[in-house]
Amino acid sequence: MQRGIRKQPEETPQPAPRPIFQERQRITGLPLYLQGYLSVRHSRCQEFRVYWTELRGTMLFFYDDKKAPTYSQKLDISSLTSATNVYPDENGSARFILMLSNRELELKANNCECGKEWKGFILTVTKLSVPPDESLLPGQLTRMHEVLEKEKERRITLNDCSSASLNRESPPSSTLTPMPACFYAVSRQEAIKMLEKNPSCGNLILRPGSDSKNYAITIQHKLHAPCIKHYKVMSKGTSYVIELERQVTLPSLQDVVNYFVTQTQGNLKPFVIQTCTAEDPAFRKQAGH
Repeated sequence: MQRGIRKQPEETPQPAPRPIFQERQRITGLPLYLQGYLSVRHSRCQEFRVYWTELRGTMLFFYDDKKAPTYSQKLDISSLTSATNVYPDENGSARFILMLSNRELELKANNCECGKEWKGFILTVTKLSVPPDESLLPGQLTRMHEVLEKEKERRITLNDCSSASLNRESPPSSTLTPMPACFYAVSRQEAIKMLEKNPSCGNLILRPGSDSKNYAITIQHKLHAPCIKHYKVMSKGTSYVIELERQVTLPSLQDVVNYFVTQTQGNLKPFVIQTCTAEDPAFRKQAGH
């Protein structure tokens, strides 16, 4: 796999086709605030990697392909403490660094205007305040104020849903809930390798199905003799159906993960690489390759 040698496309970012946009909306459950190409690296000892990037809520979603319905990785930026000034490099691109509570992430945009726009939107949704940057254009500031109001409304709705769920025996799945932490945009063979090489991280991976419309669960069973099994998870309206001898219908993908954890008598935990961000090998690899 080639890394760090691709330059960000010069084309003006265009919205993804409507079916792809709808699928991403369904998967992430978060409103889209900004999208475009960004290069990413976790530390200066690594090379930059180009992603089609979406800012949804206080999450950054990274896609290997502009038209891919499922993201390669996601990064929660709600713990952002500060961001450096946007500065140009020798190639004319613009860089800035996000300082999170436990790591740093360097981002690179095509030019300074684009870099300042990304930084401005990121600060707006994480700090709930439009940054006082005099270099931002009037149109950009207007959009940031619009996003600020949307994000405030989203958090109020999310808090209301969380409060209401405390009074219910079986709370419904909220559309604001992001993908489970054990979701990886990897193939069946890659899921097997991840489970075999990271036994301490868990025994279950949720991944895209072979048709890119549904999902699959890969599990490394250890109840008796170790073995790998795969299960289909079909999306049916607002629910998910596990293809077993007797079908099981659940309201969310997280409920699907919880079901498998429960059915394995507590000997199975969801596969989650700690601090799963751009520093992790799974983040840096291209899905399906």
